[in-house]
Parts: sequence; structure tokens; C-alpha cells
Amino acid sequence: MNLYTAAQMRETDRRAIEELGIPSTQLMENAAMAVVREVRALPIPGPGLDGPVGWVTTDGRAPTPEEQAEFWAMRRRSAIVWCGPGNNGGDGVAAARLLLEMGWRVKCVLVGDRDKMTDDCLEMERRLVEEGGMLEDFDPEHKEQYMPFDVAIDALFGVGLRRDLGPDAALAARMTRWGTGWVVAVAVPSGIPADTGDEMGTAVKADLTVTFSRGKPGLYVGQGAVHSGRVVVADIGIPGEAYPERPQTVLVGREDLYLAPRRVDGHKGDFGKLFILAGSRGYTGAAALCARAAVRSGVGLTTLAVPEDVYPILAAKCCDEVMVWPWAESGDEIVEKAKGCTAAVIGPGLGQGGRAEELVLTLLRELTCPVILDADGLNIISRHIDVLDEREGLTVLTPHDGEFARLSGCELPIRDRLGAARSLAAERRCVVVLKGHRTVTAAENGGCAVNSTGNPGMAKGGSGDVLAGLMGGLLAQGGGLDEAAKAVWLHGRAGDLAAEDRGEHGMTPSDLIERLPDALKELAGQNDTLCEIKGTSE
Repeated sequence: MNLYTAAQMRETDRRAIEELGIPSTQLMENAAMAVVREVRALPIPGPGLDGPVGWVTTDGRAPTPEEQAEFWAMRRRSAIVWCGPGNNGGDGVAAARLLLEMGWRVKCVLVGDRDKMTDDCLEMERRLVEEGGMLEDFDPEHKEQYMPFDVAIDALFGVGLRRDLGPDAALAARMTRWGTGWVVAVAVPSGIPADTGDEMGTAVKADLTVTFSRGKPGLYVGQGAVHSGRVVVADIGIPGEAYPERPQTVLVGREDLYLAPRRVDGHKGDFGKLFILAGSRGYTGAAALCARAAVRSGVGLTTLAVPEDVYPILAAKCCDEVMVWPWAESGDEIVEKAKGCTAAVIGPGLGQGGRAEELVLTLLRELTCPVILDADGLNIISRHIDVLDEREGLTVLTPHDGEFARLSGCELPIRDRLGAARSLAAERRCVVVLKGHRTVTAAENGGCAVNSTGNPGMAKGGSGDVLAGLMGGLLAQGGGLDEAAKAVWLHGRAGDLAAEDRGEHGMTPSDLIERLPDALKELAGQNDTLCEIKGTSE
């Protein structure tokens, strides 16, 4: 799914209104109806309202599930709508009127200066008053604004937010959770910028976000991915010709990916040769996990090069399909072996002492095949970052936040994950896979892919090693930078399947490897609609 920036959405709205002649109030009404459709579909009571405490029937028994369902069906549903003075607030006022017309008990509250209300927002207020409703001013002392509601609708700020919420808006954002069942955000949760997903001071934490026309990057990365809840992208009647050129950011889903069938007459040499430099004393597990994941990728041959002192351990630990080779002090033989491969993974559990650093730098200078740098490979290159500029082949960096900070010099926490990944990719002419919740894959030309799979059960030592091996195996089989984004999706999907089997607490990286074939099978045979993480500069 293409993700559009705030500037692109403003331009889309302008084209729809000024060039295509669609009334702005009609778009606002369409947006409000989209919100109301989703609100009405929510089960009531919501997560914060469990029903009458100690409720019993007239004969003293507990009500049956059927009797409880009947009670809630007869109960008048309620909503509080928090509105700002802009057009996002206008969407909220229109939604309040529609709910009122449907018989809901509705309280509509303006948070902000009435003098700053847009013309469209004022028109929606006029229509609300005609239906017997009211847009009342925000008053922290007004007890009715603290009463429990089935649904709180956040229409304080939309995609144009560029600053922290003011005191009243911040208080209203917190009040959305007070005594409320469901929290529904309009366009974006207030306090979350549509482009970055960073939390600007205080932000609404929604259960559901109804955004319009196209997805926004900030809903899927950073704190935006945490605060948005379930995201629904609603069509509000803007024709395709109103949208600007394809954006640089995509949300990768199953429908965007393709796994080519294997040649009927193929042999192992046709499916790539992967070289892995990994492992050290105390870190043999990282090397083994990386190699085992690589084998599951479909690669034809996998060679694992390890220090001599841990060779016996890894020769016994790795699966039979992996060729384990010890490298001596000089490492010359291993360099020649790597040159015969079609991709390389460098770093999992490698350590940074002894000859490891020199060998890593030598491989980076001499290999022309795609190289993935992970873990200690990243730590080593952070001290010799200019070596990346000398490479002719594709380089993929797979840092977590701490490693990224060492590579880029940025401060933690990373406030703009998309921007940071893009910047490093452009500066070092490489692909950056910034790992974490909703992993970001950034290309040199500005294209970005945001991953849609994965779960907290994957936050365990060894999961990154699995990703490195899987990605290396895919790159060894051919293809370009899109294989990096595909590997991230498959890795997360395998994690989701493992969580279904074992639960998020009990699953391990080894469980993830075992579900990789199932994740790969889901992509096999799909139409060739490969998600290209390419910028518009090409």
C-alpha cells in the first residue's frame, strides 16, 4: 500500500476541490460518514465499559448472556467527540451530527479558539445545531465532559500537525481515555505527525484510526504504530487523477510480494551460493541460527566460515545442509571461498577482536556480490564507515537502534525513523534495514518500505541472526534491493505463525526458522507485483 505524506494529501485535496470541482463540504461529509460506519460496527460495551456492576435479575440470579445482549441492545449508545477548530474538527462535528441523527447520545466539544474555526468547520456546526445538537466549548470543570461514553472520537488535529499539543488539547487527548470504551481517531491520532510517527508531547492512544483516501507513513512507524490501533483507510470519493505521483514510502503486505517458482530443470548452482562469516567463543548460537535460516530460504549452497577455536562446536551444531569451514589466522583461504559466492552475510556473533576486524574490511573491499552487514559486522564498520563508500556491490546494513546510532551519530531515541534510515542510505549508498517494530527498509534513492508483519514475541536474542541468514539466502538467489524488504516481511510472517503455535512468550528464534517454509509457501505462485522500494527520482 502506498503511503502519502501530509503535503501530498494537501495537494490531493486541493486538486479534488479546485480542479475537479468537488465541494469541500461534500468531502467532509463523506469522511464523517466513513468514521460513523466504523464506530457503529464496534461492539458495545467497549474495552473500558464492562456493564452494570453486580447486575442481577428480579429473581436474584445472574443474567444469561442472551439477557445481557438484550440489555445492551436496548441501551442508548453514547459518544463524545473532541473537535479542533480546523477541518479535522469539522469532520468530527459532522460525525457528531450523523450519530445524533441515528439516535445516539452525543456530546460534541470544541477544544480551541472559535475565532480560528475554518469556514467548513463553521458550516458543520451550523448543520449540527439544525439537528438539535451543540458544539460546546471545552471546560475542564464541566463534569459532563468527564462522564463515561461508549466511544470517544478524536478530531482535534489532522495530518497538518507540526507542533506539540497545547495545554487544553493535551488535556483533552488524555481525557479520551477517561471512562471511555473505544477511542477512535479521525485521520491520525492527535499528537502524532502524519509523516514521522513521532509522539509530539502528548498524543491520543486510539483503538481504531479511520484515515482517508490513502495511508499515512506516521500511522505505521514509531509511536504512530503504537497509538493508531487498527487502521482503516476509507474512500471518501476522491478520483484517482487527483493524487500526485507515486510516493516514496510503501507499506509492504502479502499482496505486494512475489516468490518466483523454481526452474524445473534447475540444480543447486542455479539457486545461489551464500557465504556467512559469523560466530566466536560464547556466540556460536548466532552463527548457527543465521546458517539454519539461510538454508530455509531456498538458496542452493550455504557456507559458514567460523574461527578455528569454535569450529568443532559449530560443525556439530549446524544442520547437515551447511558447509562449515574454519578460518585460520591469515583468513586468505576464506576470502577466496567468499569470492565464489553470490552473496555474503558478515557479522552475527563474530566478535570484534583478533583478526575479525581486518578480515571484515578485506571482504568488504574485495567482494563485488551483495553483502549484508549485521551485528559485529556493523560494529566494526562503524569505526571504518568510509569503507562503504569504496564498495561497488550492493551493501545492506541491518542495525537495531543502538547500532544505527553508532553508524550515523544520531541521538536516541530516533524520532523520525523513516527520515533517519533514508539519510544514512543516501549518505553511504546502501540499503538500510532499521529493525524494530515496523522495520523500515530504505534505499539509496529515498524509497522506503515499512513492514507490516511481526510481533513482540520476536524480541529475543537470535531473531536478528535469523533475519540476516534469510536475507542473505534471498539475495544470493538473485534480485536486488527488494529482496531485503521481502526478507523482512517473511521473517515477521514466520514470527506471526510461530506465535500462533507457541504464543509470544514461549516462542523462540528456532521456532521462527521452522515456520519459514510456511511463510515462503504463502508467497509462492502469487502474481508478479513485486513491491519496488524505489524513489520517484529515477
